[in-house]
Amino acid sequence: MRKSPKPPTVRQFMARFPDDAACLEHLMRTRWGDRHQCVKCEREAHYYRVKARRCYECEHCGHQVHPMAGTPFERTRTSLKDWFFVMFLFCASRNGVAAKEVERQIGVTYKTAWRMCHEIRAYMGYVDGDAPLGGEGPGSPVVEIDKAFIGGHDKRGEDDKHVVLGMVERGGEIIARAIPDRSSDFVHPPIKKFVKDGSRVATDEARPFKALGFYGYNHATVNHSAGERVRGEVHTNTIDSFWSMLKRGINGTYIHVSSKHLQKYLWEFEFRHNLRKSPHLMLDYLLLSFPRNDPTPWPQAGR
Repeated sequence: MRKSPKPPTVRQFMARFPDDAACLEHLMRTRWGDRHQCVKCEREAHYYRVKARRCYECEHCGHQVHPMAGTPFERTRTSLKDWFFVMFLFCASRNGVAAKEVERQIGVTYKTAWRMCHEIRAYMGYVDGDAPLGGEGPGSPVVEIDKAFIGGHDKRGEDDKHVVLGMVERGGEIIARAIPDRSSDFVHPPIKKFVKDGSRVATDEARPFKALGFYGYNHATVNHSAGERVRGEVHTNTIDSFWSMLKRGINGTYIHVSSKHLQKYLWEFEFRHNLRKSPHLMLDYLLLSFPRNDPTPWPQAGR
């Protein structure tokens, strides 16, 4: 059996991005290429680095381009190499990277490390995207749907856990969304948005899922309360394994996640799961996905 390529090592990362200049050059050439038409003089031009500044200028008219504009690194005084290294840590880790670890690794304040981590999580969600799951027909993949409850103290009479809805296509990608409540009013809209009409859907027998057949889905259930885990092709084992990984990461690395920022953590774990078969491409996807002109900018943390 052929093994998938391994993710890059720290030594390989350092050789590729030894300093800020190498990181800025990567951003410039990724977003603008070696030559492009100048918006000012309208001539095909090569842009050269401006000394002591984080920008490039046209060889003909001197028009300047700022490669960091419109990226998670815009308006930051933190070293660009530090940003790239933290992105490398996120891609190399299986259970997440705490802001305290970033603080220790690159020697910044906790506030800076915390902001960097949240910006990168939001950007991971932007890069990953949300392609619709499932499809019609007997040969289409089954989409497993389930809810998970994150945090809280399990006190009797108190419903203080954060609710997460997960939808995963077997052998494919997962989409996880933090929702305000476990009721049908909040469970149904994400399903209708991200799961194609007529898809084969597998769930447990929770009340909000019972109406999925009325929306045109080929819906089947397993009765977890009766100890039933698998019935032919009907099971939720795939989404359950994701919940296990997510909870290990949150409980072991992050300890506590607030409802305000929960979705960013979900994007982080989504990204890793959806690229699990190509771990060597995770960092490259992040470093090659900076659009030059995008009408739907990435969801910046805290904005």
